[in-house]
Amino acid sequence: MNYQECLDYLDQASKFGIKLGLENIRTLLSELGSPESSFPSVIIAGTNGKGSVCAMVQSCLERHGFRVGLYTSPHLVKIEERIRINRTLIPEEAFCKLLNLVREKEEALRKKGKLSFPPTYFEILTCAGFLYFAREKVDIAVLEVGMGGRLDATNVVNPLVSVITTVSLDHQEYLGRTKAMIAAEKAGVIKPGTPVVCGQFSPAAKKVIEAKAIELQAPVIRVFGRGKWARERQSSSTYIFYHKQQKYVYRPGLIGEHQGRNAAIAIVALDVLSERWKPLDKQKIIAGIENVVWEGRLEKVCENPGVYLDGAHNEEGAKAVRRFWEEKPAESRVLVFAILKDKNVRKVARQLFPLSRRVILTSIPSSRAARPEEVLAATSSLNPRITIEPDPRKALQLGIKEAGPKGTVLVTGSLYLVGEIKRALQGG
Repeated sequence: MNYQECLDYLDQASKFGIKLGLENIRTLLSELGSPESSFPSVIIAGTNGKGSVCAMVQSCLERHGFRVGLYTSPHLVKIEERIRINRTLIPEEAFCKLLNLVREKEEALRKKGKLSFPPTYFEILTCAGFLYFAREKVDIAVLEVGMGGRLDATNVVNPLVSVITTVSLDHQEYLGRTKAMIAAEKAGVIKPGTPVVCGQFSPAAKKVIEAKAIELQAPVIRVFGRGKWARERQSSSTYIFYHKQQKYVYRPGLIGEHQGRNAAIAIVALDVLSERWKPLDKQKIIAGIENVVWEGRLEKVCENPGVYLDGAHNEEGAKAVRRFWEEKPAESRVLVFAILKDKNVRKVARQLFPLSRRVILTSIPSSRAARPEEVLAATSSLNPRITIEPDPRKALQLGIKEAGPKGTVLVTGSLYLVGEIKRALQGG
């Protein structure tokens, strides 16, 4: 397959939808030589913040001179963003070769009746990522769980440390209706005897996760509690954070108060790695936190007006963005918004719509997208000034005009929308 044929192959696989389970991925990886067993790893699950924590852990390890495999999802503009070594995306040629190999093996297995159903889009990419990291002999891989944890394709590794960032309501049709049920799925990344770093949870989620850790005799490292961390606002969008007991200070390179909490989770995970893997230098860890780059998370892409892109797609994510958004002058806030229809549209909108001088509803190229008219019907009571502009590029232009040179435009609701806007800004 050439590059376009590889993309077509993945597009065809995406039509099989989401199938949680490990039987297929294990069979396929075994046929590929079990590449996932050839490198140490960190696995990071959670409803929100897991991508940012992955980026921070990778950034800190790179500062130490390691070759770090980074596997994340979804991508914004190019599919190769999902598979990187340090900050370098997998080359198109290598990507194609690996997908050709995966296709060859999965077709052979299906002919033999050894695969119960064709591999999904995510399973194919996970195999490609693991193969690439194995062939390139990475020192360690940082793996972001796609959905849940227990049955996610990434959860075939035996990591040095497992991380669970947050637990809130999202993907309920797959993971369960309550936080406790979702926590049980995310707790699936906990392995026997392997430390698990825990972020912020509700009491119900905490109980489930800690019970699973006790069952598996996995040490629990709680990041927060007992006055460990303090913060001080440095400017309208940046904060200084302190660890009270160890007396160190850091200023996250990513915008927003919530990124300070994500950084704390990353630092604690790296402390565990320092004990279980190789000694790490605290100053290099802080430098990695302060210089991390992770697109689409309150990413500022324009000035005059300031344009920020964020993928907040659930209530907790929207709350985090709202805290940043509230600090902007009320008369200058303009929101460009699109979301998938399987999300709780009104709960997300309730966090952001009332703060905005104008809301511009747009669309995203996905069969799962909510139509702007559907969003309007669900949210019209939250803001009297809602406009529909189906074309994301025109919606951004309208938002910039509405905000004026001293205003701010927030583009959010879905990482799919962030990707569309980034393509537009890059001239794609």
